[in-house]
Amino acid sequence: MFKKQLPLFVGLLIVLLFSVVSCKSKYEKLKASNDNAKKFQEGKRLYDKKEYAKALGLFETLLSRYRGTDGATDLFYLNAMANYKLKDYTAAAYHFNEFATSYPSDPRAEEARFLTAYCYYLDAPVFSLDQESTYKCIDKLQLFINLYPKSDRVAEASKLIQDLRDRLELKSYSNAKLYLIIGENQSAVIAFGNTLRDYPDTKYAEELEYLTIKAQYEYAHQSREYRQEERYTQAITFADAFFDKYPKSLYTAEAQKLKKDSQAGIIDVKRVLAEAANNEKLARKLARKDSLFTPLRSETQDIHKKQP
Repeated sequence: MFKKQLPLFVGLLIVLLFSVVSCKSKYEKLKASNDNAKKFQEGKRLYDKKEYAKALGLFETLLSRYRGTDGATDLFYLNAMANYKLKDYTAAAYHFNEFATSYPSDPRAEEARFLTAYCYYLDAPVFSLDQESTYKCIDKLQLFINLYPKSDRVAEASKLIQDLRDRLELKSYSNAKLYLIIGENQSAVIAFGNTLRDYPDTKYAEELEYLTIKAQYEYAHQSREYRQEERYTQAITFADAFFDKYPKSLYTAEAQKLKKDSQAGIIDVKRVLAEAANNEKLARKLARKDSLFTPLRSETQDIHKKQP
């Protein structure tokens, strides 16, 4: 029985393959043609059928030919939307921005401005990676709010901006802690201060201010004797400010110990320096140790350079 049905099956398969090839050939033939109106109509039909890749293939052949014509606005809008539907957010952002800039009076310009920013938002990396797209997205969202302050999308744009700022805050916090982890204590102190300055309302403020004391103590402890007193003193200053600001902190015990150790460090280094003043051998030893350190940089210098 199967042998009797085999010719029929083969015949149907051939017809199906022929139909597929014919359809593909028809699409490719249209794509290569100069019939712009027909290509645009077919592109819109394919877009409506959610065949975005095929629609985009036709739209892209028309962009340069339609620029400045009556049908350009619809083409450029649908081209941007097709990229958006295909999740090519980099291309979509570019085309939405082009549309909004080229046709600011079009009713869809507001949507295009918002979607430009939203594509940057969808394309923004996780907090641990480079945040160039994040900064661009914030700029685009703020531009949208400035241009359309009464838009229904303003609340959403503001929420997206806050989410992106939270990402940047987390990145700054994580980078600052990394300096402490790897032993770059001076850089850690500077980075903690930068984070607190850039994000004064950060939820990490209490921890960052405690870690500033810890980093400053470690920086002083590892310094040459001739600089330890002033650096221990700075750690004590950080600790006193911390106690005033957070009298019931979970870090109080650790901060008190760091202050106590800093005070003890000052006593010890004064004793050593006093002894060196009357001990030439010890003075030469300290001088040799001092020569191993490179010149110090100020706290305004690049924290990414190796600390002395």
